[in-house]
Amino acid sequence: MARLLHYLKPYRFLVVASLAMVVIRAVIDLYLPQLTADIIDIGVVNADIPFILRVGALMLAVAAAGGACNLLGSYFAARASAGYARDLRKVVFAHVESFSLQEFDKFGTASLITRTTNDIQQLQMVVMTGLRMMVMAPIMSVGGIVMAVSKDPGLSLIFLIAVPILFVLVTFIARKGTPMFRSMQKKLDRINLVMREGLTGIRVIRAFNRDEYEKKRFEEANLDFMQTAIRVFRIMAVMMPVMMMVMNLTTVSIIWFGGIRIDRGHMMVGDLMAFIQYGMHIMFSMFALSMLFVMIPRAAASLARVNEVLDTKPSIKDPENPVKPGDKRGYVEFRDVTFSYPGAERPALSNITFSAGPGEVTAIIGGTGSGKSTLSSLLLRFYDVQSGSILVDGIDIREMTQKELRAKIGYAPQRAVLFSGSVADNIRYGKKDATIEEVRHAAEIAQAKDFVEKMPEQYDAEISQRGTNISGGQKQRLSIARALVGRPEIYIFDDTFSALDFKTDARLRAALKSETADATVIIVAQRVNTVMDADRIIVLEDGRIAGIGTHEELLKDNEIYREIVFSQLSEEEIA
Repeated sequence: MARLLHYLKPYRFLVVASLAMVVIRAVIDLYLPQLTADIIDIGVVNADIPFILRVGALMLAVAAAGGACNLLGSYFAARASAGYARDLRKVVFAHVESFSLQEFDKFGTASLITRTTNDIQQLQMVVMTGLRMMVMAPIMSVGGIVMAVSKDPGLSLIFLIAVPILFVLVTFIARKGTPMFRSMQKKLDRINLVMREGLTGIRVIRAFNRDEYEKKRFEEANLDFMQTAIRVFRIMAVMMPVMMMVMNLTTVSIIWFGGIRIDRGHMMVGDLMAFIQYGMHIMFSMFALSMLFVMIPRAAASLARVNEVLDTKPSIKDPENPVKPGDKRGYVEFRDVTFSYPGAERPALSNITFSAGPGEVTAIIGGTGSGKSTLSSLLLRFYDVQSGSILVDGIDIREMTQKELRAKIGYAPQRAVLFSGSVADNIRYGKKDATIEEVRHAAEIAQAKDFVEKMPEQYDAEISQRGTNISGGQKQRLSIARALVGRPEIYIFDDTFSALDFKTDARLRAALKSETADATVIIVAQRVNTVMDADRIIVLEDGRIAGIGTHEELLKDNEIYREIVFSQLSEEEIA
């Protein structure tokens, strides 16, 4: 709750203005029944037409003022709640962006999307409703009771029965609904997860004719959510008829006993009319409170989920006193590095030690699951090592800021990820202020220039979300151009050449030699052709280094490397 109030601080003027309008409107609503009583008991009884007209005009003016206050209060509440939701979404998104991959794995993408959208929307709704009802309902209920007692204390005893019944009902619903609303939000996560997988994996689903299976998965998740929602709203549905019954019985009781008191001369007709209106104010204020209490459990569940994200501290943080790099540029060293993924039974990498420097090409090869991509993830500090250290330019990467570390590295991932926007925008992702000449040069080195310049709009051509309007090899080449454009000290090509044909692969590696002559190049690959010319080849096997050397040295002395080579190349090619 403290966090909810904290993010409302910038909108305190709107909050105060909204509450002020609500208070004025409540006072007006409590004043109008008295004017009604005066018209009936004074104007009608005495047939005083001028009095009726005068007080009637006053009632119209007061009612118009109340309507204006209602509109202004709603406007201020809407502005405050919308701004609050916008700021909270911004904070949550920025905080999530600081997460390491470990925190992403913990929450899951689908859950983070739900928490940033649906959960914050629930909070926005309760803030807007709360600003209108939170003050209005207590004023109307307390003020209505006070005014009713002032009119007829004896008749007011009716509320001693009606109000506790409504209070018990609201409390029961709130206690029953809270855990169910938490469950609903978790099941909404599940729906988002299944739907997201179904949309992003549509090609695989159709390729394997699994449409019906995916429909069944979604139907099960949807049905589970529906059943929980039905249980929740079944409880909520009881509230409306019970409240209406209590309200109507209260009105009937007021009229019944009020008629008796008028007959005995203890009460005026106008006072009875005013008393009925006060009764309605009390009942409707309790009804408004009940609606607020219906929303609060769901909002409380959403607030807890948002707080869980905001309270999660990133496992990878920048040091308080980062060390500035010295004169070295592009030096990479792994010192006895061991790393395990959370929950894994054995380390993904064990006792990894090697170094790489400027002007050198270091290639990493090994079978599937040997830890090749994990090694590049550690160098980029997507995860932190459990033991050992990784040094860049002679400094442990945990002693420098993540921004400074990643500014030194140009990364082309195994799975090319492009964003919606132009070709130039995607390449400039590697250097936001790159000139069009630098963009063209990077595309030329990455062997992307030919297909880009065949497009009608060339570098202004639009790339759709995830690059679905170009081929896999074209996406990979744009991903390489993005890594090249910033001319970093260190290049990491994480199995980047696998989507390229052998001819393009050879041309690209030839172009890279001059472009990266003064930089450190680390190539993660499975193709022997890609790594043969490297200055140093590291062979990984089950997360351990099985050999380090040149192609000729390893072919002569390393059995694992020899097996990889013979599985891919013919004897003529090896010779």
